[in-house]
Amino acid sequence: MRSLATALIFLMVSGCSAGNFAPVVDIYGQEPRTSKVTAGTHEVRSGETLYSIAWRYGWDYRELARANRIPAPYTIYPGQRISLALKAPSSSGSSAPAITSKPAPKPVSKPASKAEPAKPQKTPESKPADTASAGSTVGPVSWRWPAGGQVVETFSSDNHGRKGIAISGKSNSPVVAAADGRVVYRGSGLTGYGNLLILKHSDRWLSAYAHNDRMMVKEGDAVKAGQQIAAMGATGTFRTQLHFEIRKDGKPVDPLTYLPKK
Repeated sequence: MRSLATALIFLMVSGCSAGNFAPVVDIYGQEPRTSKVTAGTHEVRSGETLYSIAWRYGWDYRELARANRIPAPYTIYPGQRISLALKAPSSSGSSAPAITSKPAPKPVSKPASKAEPAKPQKTPESKPADTASAGSTVGPVSWRWPAGGQVVETFSSDNHGRKGIAISGKSNSPVVAAADGRVVYRGSGLTGYGNLLILKHSDRWLSAYAHNDRMMVKEGDAVKAGQQIAAMGATGTFRTQLHFEIRKDGKPVDPLTYLPKK
């Protein structure tokens, strides 16, 4: 009987331990970072773009491109190493960002599997997102609300605070572009964001739409303000919501200071 009781206690303890999962990790304290990461390197993985890497480490994509001598249209390849050093490499080449010893493969236009390869950022001859009316460097961006729900979490400048706003809604509620722009990232590779879209509105302004269920646009697509780009979901989080961010020169800003008053 004693051995049986001991075995039962062991099973109960084991069962509690197995069921004690780590809590769901939301965007708090994960992505993005409050301060820029200025040391080390990042190895490019399939599906990443220079924009998503810059977003992850708190960089302005143009500054990151200059630091790594990556010219427009910012083509990167899986296996390439992106330097996160703050200063640009010297002309001597001694501090140039490291890359893999093997020659970089050619960019793949279509994914061979579910994980999309890193894609070049295409720069078409005519880009609606870069006109003055769409918020280029010669004019402000005209913002609109990306979803119709209530704001349930607000922006925080604290290290572990939310770097955008959370908007509630029902599953599959429409998510729309907050301004004219172009899709520069579509994927789920950034921790805490789930299915994520990043739009470029001008050289200085980007916006992000996280936790989507379905994404209705692809990288390189030009979109208009108010156009549906996704359906609201709960990917990467614990409830149905849209996490919305605006970044100016790579830095998160409070969307409520730019969105029209409700």
